[in-house]
Amino acid sequence: MGYLIIVGVVILLLLLSLVTVQQGTVAVTTIFGKFQRILRPGLNFRIPLIERIFRRISYQNRSIELKFQAITQDQANVNFSAMLLYSVLNQDSDTIQNVAFKFMDERNFMQALIRSVEGSVRAFVATKKQSEILQLRTEIILHVKEQLDKQLEGWGYHLLDLQLNDIAFDETIMRSMAQVVASNNLKAAAENEGQALLITKTKAAEADGNAIKISAEAERQAAQLRGQGVALFREEVAKGMAQAAKEMQTANLDASFILFSMWTDAIKHFAENGQGNTIFLDGSNENMQRTMQQMMAILQGATMVKDK
Repeated sequence: MGYLIIVGVVILLLLLSLVTVQQGTVAVTTIFGKFQRILRPGLNFRIPLIERIFRRISYQNRSIELKFQAITQDQANVNFSAMLLYSVLNQDSDTIQNVAFKFMDERNFMQALIRSVEGSVRAFVATKKQSEILQLRTEIILHVKEQLDKQLEGWGYHLLDLQLNDIAFDETIMRSMAQVVASNNLKAAAENEGQALLITKTKAAEADGNAIKISAEAERQAAQLRGQGVALFREEVAKGMAQAAKEMQTANLDASFILFSMWTDAIKHFAENGQGNTIFLDGSNENMQRTMQQMMAILQGATMVKDK
């Protein structure tokens, strides 16, 4: 009977000495309240009844979401929504001891971490103006990591990443910023429309000017050709009259007969092509003689020009 009791006690002590540590965590043990050692993942042995597990620490990456507010240099409220990624610095004995004994519990550590991040962001934002904040997302993250890396290292942790998912101002400021953007867009649209209208008007004016130049040049050439045609016509008429006058003189005929024939042909042409218009001619002998004299003078002038 006593043998069975002894065997039972040995088995119980053996079972109490076995400790299983999950992968991704370590266990910190103490003896009489003093740090003893660190148990790694897997099956471990401990001194039963004396050595107890003080705390299990995970060295896996952990994340937390933060929402806080900061005030800029020009007294504008900025609302931040951030995601914080952190982990235990390493698995060294000194690091694990810092994690296990620096803070009373996990809640106190999280409170210190959150307040440290918020304080670092607020200190940076307080030196910047409202108009600069939206452009300084990366600078804010780098500033926070630079400020907290050494502090967290003393606690046994490492800040892996800080993401500022949202940066927003108060509703009044957001509305005014939207109005500024809208007015700038309207201004840019008006300037572009004005430039387009100016280009259109300029091109139209250039086209009109070119059309006027072309039309004027064509009219000039047409007038020149018409003048040349009239001059050639008159020259041919003069040549014809001079030739006819010579032939009349050779035939011992009166040159006035040619003028009389031209006069009658002209009257006939007027009658045939008048298209209903009325033409008044003085048919008296005096007017005929006067007309003949004028035409003879023209004929004599043409003859002189031809002889020269």
